[in-house]
Amino acid sequence: MTPLSVCSDAAQVIDKGIYLPRNAALYLLASITVSFLAASSALAPLYGLYQAQWGFSPLTGTFIFAVYPIAVLLALLFAGRLSDHLGRRPVLLAATAVQAATMVLFAMAGGVGDLVLARIIQGLATGAAVGAVGAGMLDLNKERGATANAVTPTLGTAAGGMLAGLLVQYLPAPTHLVYAVLCAIFVVQGIGLAVMADTIAPAPGALGSLKPQLHLPAATRGPLLVALPVLVATWALGGFYNSLGPMLVRGMLGVGSGFLGGLAVFVLAASGSLAVLVLRRQEPRAMMIFGAAMLAVGVGVVVWSLPHHAIAVFFAGTSLAGIGFGAGFQGAVRSVVPFAAPHERAGVLSIVFIVSYLSMGLPAIGAGAFVAWHGNIIGTAEHFGAGVMALALTAVLAAGLRRAASIINRSYNNG
Repeated sequence: MTPLSVCSDAAQVIDKGIYLPRNAALYLLASITVSFLAASSALAPLYGLYQAQWGFSPLTGTFIFAVYPIAVLLALLFAGRLSDHLGRRPVLLAATAVQAATMVLFAMAGGVGDLVLARIIQGLATGAAVGAVGAGMLDLNKERGATANAVTPTLGTAAGGMLAGLLVQYLPAPTHLVYAVLCAIFVVQGIGLAVMADTIAPAPGALGSLKPQLHLPAATRGPLLVALPVLVATWALGGFYNSLGPMLVRGMLGVGSGFLGGLAVFVLAASGSLAVLVLRRQEPRAMMIFGAAMLAVGVGVVVWSLPHHAIAVFFAGTSLAGIGFGAGFQGAVRSVVPFAAPHERAGVLSIVFIVSYLSMGLPAIGAGAFVAWHGNIIGTAEHFGAGVMALALTAVLAAGLRRAASIINRSYNNG
């Protein structure tokens, strides 16, 4: 069977209207979220190789990382609602094709500029796809789609870190092989999308949807203010691990380990994914505060492990912090969005993601600058961890004060 005959058969399948079953389509869309996020985190274990090859500073490394969330943010703002008008499938087909091409750009990169360009394109494709794939899963099955939307992003981040770490450590040419594997996955997913029926019909207004619409309803301002420390703390920690985590592990061990660098990202993200899955039925505010508390405890354990070079304790603390990341972020989102009217929720969620992605990128750049100036990754991580703990404990303290005030008010009214 030749490639031409395969394409011909696929075309006949589409012409006859034979599409994937709904369950298969749901799994396909979930796999796209996983692969897109895996591609974004796969660079984490590779930064050390690029740094050794091209001699750039930690600040440059964090800049390469940080352009990605900023590009995602821009795509969310301008193209986040595009699939509501063009349909889910056309947007996802285009984004998947761009991702596959971007893997080729990464594999051919000859310097920092190439990496930055590839990261920007990757972020734009991811941002355009996130809304479409999330909405598509909800279109297919509200309950299972909501669970998949909650779990797959962190699962993808975990998979990318582990995949790249294993390839860096044990196989040749990792700066080419990682991207070849991901490119093949995107091609297969593109074929799957080609034989998947769209989940909605096209609607007019595609050009108008490209205009950003940011509005924070009055009812959501108080809940968002309460959730703000948790949002900043969780995503700042995620940004640090993805940009400087492998360097931190190298600083603790004294030698480079691509596998352990990728494992750090994996443990943080996998723990978060598990927490979201287990705690998804908990009351949102309680889930958020539990996440903030676990985040503070986990980062505290990590900070203690650093000067003692206790790598096992470091990973244990990372696991606890990952639970805090998953529970804290999901609890924060679910504590804010329901206060908006249905037609306002997309805009509110966009604002939540603006805060999240800025928190992911900007503190990482600051940490990279600190390492570049002082040359001390352990000390940088200790200061960064102290800031994350302060934000998390602020959220826990605020929740305690609100709870105490509520009890006092009830007692006063009953009296």
